[in-house]
Amino acid sequence: MKVKSKASLIHDSQGARGALGREPNVRERFRGRMAAGLAVLVLVGGAAACGDDDDDDATPAETTDDGGDGSTELTIDDADIEAVATTYADLVFAAYDDAVTGATDVQTAVGAFLDDPSDATLEAAKQAWLDARDLYGPTEVFRFYDGPIDNPDDGPEGQINAWPLDEAYIDYVDGDPSAGIVNDTAGFPEITADTLVAANEAGGETNISTGWHAIEFLLWGQDLSDTGPGERPVTDYTTSPTAERRATYLRLVTDQLVTDMTGVRDAWSADDGDYRAEFLGDPDTAVSNMLRGMGALSAGELGGERVSVAYETKDQEDEHSCFSDNTTNDVLGNASGIRMVYLADHEGVDGTSLSDVVGEADPELDQQLRDQLDASVGMAEGLEPPFDQLILGEDDAPGRTQLLELIDALRAQGDTIAELATRLGYQISLEV
Repeated sequence: MKVKSKASLIHDSQGARGALGREPNVRERFRGRMAAGLAVLVLVGGAAACGDDDDDDATPAETTDDGGDGSTELTIDDADIEAVATTYADLVFAAYDDAVTGATDVQTAVGAFLDDPSDATLEAAKQAWLDARDLYGPTEVFRFYDGPIDNPDDGPEGQINAWPLDEAYIDYVDGDPSAGIVNDTAGFPEITADTLVAANEAGGETNISTGWHAIEFLLWGQDLSDTGPGERPVTDYTTSPTAERRATYLRLVTDQLVTDMTGVRDAWSADDGDYRAEFLGDPDTAVSNMLRGMGALSAGELGGERVSVAYETKDQEDEHSCFSDNTTNDVLGNASGIRMVYLADHEGVDGTSLSDVVGEADPELDQQLRDQLDASVGMAEGLEPPFDQLILGEDDAPGRTQLLELIDALRAQGDTIAELATRLGYQISLEV
């Protein structure tokens, strides 16, 4: 049996709980190695090579010697850079609009479940969450450049998708029936939206109280099975002494997700999105940010934090959607998002893709990256759930072999994205 509760907990006067008992430096050590391995990255100046006002006659197919290592700079004219940036902004809005629709569907299904708790309505709420995650996963490529989702001052990413989550911070766990905000009536006499937002990441990065994974845990409960997801009983929302508090928590945290996602989407609106206007005001920086998001998600976050850490530790606590056993779909969604950005491949979005202009300037480099993107998505599609079983066993076990191949592919793909950025004249980093 897999027991996901932490071995020991500390309680402060406010009722917050901090997880102990897991090795604290695994993730930090990994980040250090990633920083050393990925600090590759572009050493050509911060402005695009095509941004020179004296080079208005440049065409997308031109290349110039860099005077150094024998590679060539790709010279793309300003009109194409602006077209790529504009298409990307359209794509971001469309993808976030899908994600808001998914989150709203979760809100509706959760409301129906809480109004009439039953096995059927609980399963419908779970399915809505799974469907919505498929829509959210590709949007994570829009991170890593301090945009609306993860602006260091007011970006809500930490409220939306922070992980790993210490479930004992939210609700009861195996071996501790009184754990969490739900059961802590002294520390949290009233559960409100403001209370949950304030509690998020208070006192520790695993003290997650909001977002996708808080909803996930409240729907599925702990995953104590080797073969399936968690099995939270409907009675947690009917006859449990804390049923009303748990229901209030689930309703509020789902409402907060919709609010946060809607705010991020609206910042990209073509009608009145403040960030979109800022983003398109400097097309060179915009395209640099596109590449930064693609590269950091590929090599740093997905190939690193989300797959490599779990591969190294063999610890279920390090998988992304551990309560629902949806992690393999999360990986696929992220990988698909990287490809989506490069190809501008989203229903209803028309315009100039980055692949379009790179394909004219250097068909070989464009094909190399397209092949890598297709391969990494294919490898992600081939992962057999549940993820928590793939990470176990000897290194030659089929699941671990698959994961290592995917990690290597994502890192190589990141290197190609970095090479492309360099040749376009941008300075990016693949670190997260």
